[in-house]
Amino acid sequence: MKAARRAPAASAGILMYRRLGPRLEVLLVHPGGPYWRRKDEGAWSIPKGEMDGEEDAMAVARREFAEETGVVLDQPLNALGEIRQRAGKRVIAFTVEGDLDVHAIRSNTFEIEWPPRSGKMQAFPEIDRAEWFDLAAARAKILEGQRPLLDRLAELVGPSGRSP
Repeated sequence: MKAARRAPAASAGILMYRRLGPRLEVLLVHPGGPYWRRKDEGAWSIPKGEMDGEEDAMAVARREFAEETGVVLDQPLNALGEIRQRAGKRVIAFTVEGDLDVHAIRSNTFEIEWPPRSGKMQAFPEIDRAEWFDLAAARAKILEGQRPLLDRLAELVGPSGRSP
């Protein structure tokens, strides 16, 4: 008897960008919790979260951005398309120009048993920090599977942030 194959999970998220003179910067978030505490390069992500069933990707992206940053976005989003991360997870991404104070970000929390097998539940922020990075620095920081989103953004707005 064959085991039923589960479809890869799907997430939706938003890659926010801003222009500082000739520079284009993107907002990335660092995952919270003990597993990610000492990981940096290749560990950052766009704010995103899982979609349940047939949810609208844009609505999920807005919801997850608000949950992870505490900032509600109401401006129009531009589609960046879909990518697949290494484990097969699909990420449907959008982009928006904006600027926010990374020190004012307030993330929701999750609970896990920590330390493992201790019987103690601890709460951790879903993201423990956010930062603005230029595209070169973002390429080193972002999860490998999400790097194509940086290329797509540069194509959409130009590497210096100027709309074509």
